[in-house]
This record gives sequence, structure tokens and C-alpha cells, in this order.
Amino acid sequence: PLPPMKTIYKLILKSYFGPMIMTFFIVMFVLLMNFMWRYIDELVGKGLSAGIIIELVGYALANMVPMGLPLSMLLAAIMTMGNLGENYELLAMKSAGMSLPKIMKPLVIVVGIIAVGSFFIANNLLPYTNKKMLSTLYDIRQQQQTLEFQDGLFFNGIDGMSIRVGHQDSHTGLLTDVLIYDNREKNTNNMRTIVADSGYIRLTDDKRYLNVTLFHGQNYQQTRNIQWYSNSTLEHHIFDKQDMFVPIEGFDMQRSDADNFSGRSQTQNLAQLERAIDSLERIVDSTTTRSYEPLLRDQIFSKDPSVLPLDTLYGRDKRAFRPFLAADSLAPLALREKARLWTQARNAAKNSRSLFSYDESAAKDALNQLYRSKVEWHSKLSLPVSILLFFLIGAPLGAIIRKGGLGTPIVISVIFFVIYYIISSTGQKLTKEGSWEAVYGMWLSTFILAPVAVYLTYKATNDTSLLDTDWYAVKYKAFRAWLGRFGGRFARKPKNTTHK
Repeated sequence: PLPPMKTIYKLILKSYFGPMIMTFFIVMFVLLMNFMWRYIDELVGKGLSAGIIIELVGYALANMVPMGLPLSMLLAAIMTMGNLGENYELLAMKSAGMSLPKIMKPLVIVVGIIAVGSFFIANNLLPYTNKKMLSTLYDIRQQQQTLEFQDGLFFNGIDGMSIRVGHQDSHTGLLTDVLIYDNREKNTNNMRTIVADSGYIRLTDDKRYLNVTLFHGQNYQQTRNIQWYSNSTLEHHIFDKQDMFVPIEGFDMQRSDADNFSGRSQTQNLAQLERAIDSLERIVDSTTTRSYEPLLRDQIFSKDPSVLPLDTLYGRDKRAFRPFLAADSLAPLALREKARLWTQARNAAKNSRSLFSYDESAAKDALNQLYRSKVEWHSKLSLPVSILLFFLIGAPLGAIIRKGGLGTPIVISVIFFVIYYIISSTGQKLTKEGSWEAVYGMWLSTFILAPVAVYLTYKATNDTSLLDTDWYAVKYKAFRAWLGRFGGRFARKPKNTTHK
């Protein structure tokens, strides 16, 4: 006899939570490595603190949840049901009269709770983390890199200063043959030139000052005034050691306000996206009407009643209608009059094209924002559905293949996820281009994979041998035997030849 149902459900849940947590962290780690690979050039060489990097990684991990959760649900479902099938526990449950939907019942409840939670993550958490991540990346991009001197080349990363060094020791940081042009006093037009045999140029810990220490050099300073051509002075002195603290900007990280990025679609929740979509639709309609209607009425068909009726062109005042000049009527005109008419027509065409181009660019920008907002709106709703869909694909697959571990489940999961990703990316691209409606582009993968989930559930419930290699081997041998018998019937028998 089977244990009580609560004990069986505890066993199933215990078998599921371990693979789910493990696969989720594995998937998030892989996605994090992809993120670091994409932004490694912007992070290296900026002297960022560990806190800034950890903060950015946290925002990136939160942003990867919509992609990591469906894949981890798929992989965990295949591993769980595969382990139960491989250890004959699934067979024992079915032998006792439990159907596959009844066995999957506690897992469906858990995955349903996770799917509902994912919606709140996508709707409430992700807009905030996206704003913070975008602002942090912007601040990192605005921050200048650390001081890096190249032998024989001028470094112009500091406003009002130009520094050239002959050589920099990679271990000690000692600079030799130093030349500095200091033109920071722009109001007085004074210029300072420093030449030194060696020295050190470093940033302070707060990155607000440049600590310059020079040895065995000369200092030249030219003082100018309004009458610089007659009253300019040149100061010169020799030093053994000279220390300077130069105030600088841009080397310390300045934090910007994250609300400056709240206008983007990925930083808004459903309510904000709905208001943005409504506003953008009105902008697109008004921009299109303002662009096309005057162009047709006043420029292209202003005097042609064959395309637009006179009521559309001039209202009820039809006396304002003046037909086009026929080509024959231009013949008696003088050459200067023809040239004047040609110049007027060309200027009118140029003005029409300029006005139309401006309105068209404004309409295109509004359309792009509208398409992106619709994509983001549907993506928040499709995330819970995709989690349930991947679980309903993975659980029957695990029951069919009856193999646990990380071998076969990973291969099958990657295949299904790649198919899902290609379909989703294609639909999303077509939606952003305006070729498809958002409801078709964003739900295309669901429409395609939902019948697959139903088919696999039906096959797993009926204990089919869909992915059993031995079953395919037996069927292949039977097919070859049938071909042999079928071919033997129609094989031509050799004719008996008699020799006289």
C-alpha cells in the first residue's frame, strides 16, 4: 500500500525544491557571466569600488529573473520527474492508481504561486531595478578612467592641462622626462610650463585632486595683460622638489537621479505603461494628421479636384478653386516668367518636403516608443504564462524520458529554450518594427508551445514510449524486417535457361 497522500506530496515537493533552487542559481550565474562579458569594457579601468560593482550586479540579477525563471522551471521539472521515473517511484505511484495529473498537483500549485510572484516582480521590482541600473551605467560611462600615461604622448584628460612623459615605470609608477603645460587660468591668459627630470602624478583617495610631485626641474610662467605685446613678464625658477595639488573633476563617480530614466518603457509598471500607450497613440494620430492632411490639401492636390473633392479642399467656397495651368498655356509666357514660375514651384516643393520630413521624424519617434511600450506591457503578462508553460512541458518530458541528473535534462531544456527564445525574439522584433500587432508578436511563442505541452502531457499520461531509444530500436528492426518480406514478394526470380 502507498503512504498517505500528504507523505507522497511531501516526497514530490522535496524532490522538486532541490533541483529548482540549484538550476535557478546555475542559470542566473550563466546569465550574469553574459552580462559581465557585455559590459566588461566599461567596468575595467574606472577604479570602481566593490560596493558599486556589487550594486550593479544586484540590479543586473534582478533584471535577469524574467529569463532565468522559465528556464529553471523547465530544467527542474525534467530533473524531478526524471529522477522519480528512474528510481521507479513514479511507476509505483501509477501502479497504485495515481494518474500523472494527480502526481503533478502539488508541483502545479507551487509553480502557480511562483508564476504569480513573478508577475509582481516584473511589474513592481523590475521597473525600479531597471532605473537604478540605467542610472548606474550612465554614471560609470560619465566617469573618466584612471590616469594612464603613454610614453612620448600627451595626456589631455584634465581640463586646462596637457602632460607628456618620456617613460613610466610599471612597478613603481615613477615618471621620467616630464613636461606639463598648465593653462588653467583662462581668465588671466597666463600659461605655466613645467619641465622635470622625474616625478610622480597620482590621484588622491577621494579622486578630487591630482597629487603632483616633481624632482629636479624648472618652472616657467608667462604673465599677460591687456598690453601683452609690451608688458608681458616671464618668471623662471629652478627647483629640486615641487608638490602640487590640482583640483580635478570627472574622476570620482557622481551619482545621478534615477528618476531621470523613468520615461523609458522598461522602467514603468502596467499602469504607467497604459497611460504612456494612450498618450503616445494620441501623439501619433495628431502628428500624422498634422503632417499628411495639410500636405495633401495645400501642396499636392491643392488645385486638382479629381483626387480630393472641392469641399475637402476649400469647404463650401468653391470660387477659391483655380485649376492647374495647362502645358499649352505656358507656351505664350516669356522666358523670365517661366523661370519665375519654375522657381516658385521648386521652392514650394522644398518647403513641403522639409515640413513633412520634420513631422515624419516626430511621428516615427512616437511610433517607436509606442511599440516598445506595448512590448513591455505584454511581456509583463506573458512571464507568468511562460513559467507555467515550461513546467507543463518539462514535467511530462521527465516522466517520459525517466532520466535524472544534469545530462539529458540539460540538453532537452536548452533545445526547448532556444526554440522559445528564437520565436520570442522574432515576434518581439516584428512588433517593435510595427509589422505585427503586439498581441501576436509577444504571444507567438505561447501559441506555438502550448499545443506541445498538451501533447506531451497526453503522451505521458498514457505511458507512451515517445523518447525511449529501445522502443525506437525495436520499431526500426520490425520495419526493416517488413521491408525484407515486402521486397521478397516482388523480387524477380531468375529464369531457368536450358541449353540445347
